[in-house]
Amino acid sequence: MGMVRTKASGESGVGDAQTRIRERADQFRRVREAHQTEVAEDYVELIADLIEHTGEARVVDLAERLGVTNATVNNTIQRLQRDGLVTSRPYRSIFLTAKGKELAEMASERHQIVRDFLIHLGVDPAIADADAEGIEHHVSDATLKAFRAHLRGKRATR
Repeated sequence: MGMVRTKASGESGVGDAQTRIRERADQFRRVREAHQTEVAEDYVELIADLIEHTGEARVVDLAERLGVTNATVNNTIQRLQRDGLVTSRPYRSIFLTAKGKELAEMASERHQIVRDFLIHLGVDPAIADADAEGIEHHVSDATLKAFRAHLRGKRATR
């Protein structure tokens, strides 16, 4: 025996389903976009850290810290150069452009906010740091704003 749908229930059910499908597809699109920028953010953030702490960022240092080959780093650096985030010359250090520095600062700030929020929730700092590394690339600006506001409010009462 088949299910009989009335016109009214069929229309609202189909419309709701289509809306949910569109919303889900939009979520998938945002995740794909986040994955595309994730590598660039990780690289520029690490390059900034290396320059700050060791005075230079070299391909070999990036490869060692990221657990990838020198060839992988070279390919990524070429892409970052095309995107205007870094400059480098063969057998020389890698430098951030103004645009690269801005992206590194933004990525570092996002990481810190997510990390602080997780610690505030009671997550061990080492775990919060590791978890923040993945979350920072996918959290929306609206959520970051809420994290910031919550942390400020909690800090103000302490």
